[in-house]
Amino acid sequence: MSARQLRKIKIRKNKARRSIPRPKLTRSQGNTSGARNRLRKLAGKARTAKAAAVSAAA
Repeated sequence: MSARQLRKIKIRKNKARRSIPRPKLTRSQGNTSGARNRLRKLAGKARTAKAAAVSAAA
């Protein structure tokens, strides 16, 4: 059973308020099959975009 005492709630809120704001992840890292497939797809798209930019510059 989770702790729902007022003191615990107050502590949790204080900790949340003190936490450092960090930017959201733009590219999800992970070792699950879905995440790995997504990363592979994004890497391929980035590679083709880079190749297209190089060929357009040349």
